[in-house]
Amino acid sequence: MSHVIHLGFLGTFGDAFDFILHQQKARIGDNLVGGPDKSLSLVGEHLKVTFLSLGVAAAVALPVGIILGHVRRGETFAIALGNAGRAVPELALIAFVAAYIGVGLANVTFAFAILGIPPILTNTYVGMSQVDRNAVQAARGMGMTNLQSIFRVELPLAVPTIMAGVRTAGVNIIATVALASLAGLSTLGDYIINRNVYGDQGVVAGAILIALLALALDFGLAGLQWALTPRGLKLARAGASA
Repeated sequence: MSHVIHLGFLGTFGDAFDFILHQQKARIGDNLVGGPDKSLSLVGEHLKVTFLSLGVAAAVALPVGIILGHVRRGETFAIALGNAGRAVPELALIAFVAAYIGVGLANVTFAFAILGIPPILTNTYVGMSQVDRNAVQAARGMGMTNLQSIFRVELPLAVPTIMAGVRTAGVNIIATVALASLAGLSTLGDYIINRNVYGDQGVVAGAILIALLALALDFGLAGLQWALTPRGLKLARAGASA
């Protein structure tokens, strides 16, 4: 029995990859669906919504988190918003935006940005507030202004924590963008939602592509985090793990 289930599981994945690589007849009608051109087109749209939403979330959350973390105030607000953001049902948020604000790229981007703001804001606040005060005081003693201290001392030291929040937000958004198909946008959610057209292999194909995109985005942001992390922190972490 388990052998049959295992073969069926492998067969489903094989059909899904075949769906991605080759056009097939739709389950309803005579249209051809799937194939590399359609899949790449949906991947492009999926990434566009993801990056726009992540960019808006970062543009809103980073300045607020930096300021609150620098002055070390607003901890309750930052943590509460982070917890509340994790509790927001994504489907309910999309339905609310579609019903009361409207559909379209801008409105859907706004909805997904809301999901990305809490982890970025929380991690930015935590990263900034945990910077050693001795380092900040030394910077001020050298004649640095508040802005110079933030950008030359505090932000570089807080980069690992901040980027952890950005990575969390990015993965959350790219996984949830599939719901944009319910609001009239074409994303990889088309494959998942329209099972009657694309079949089971289309559903699995959409899930596989979203998972691969999430991994690629996380690795890309991890590389950016490594590039932005000061050399001293890299050496300290390497020494601690040795």
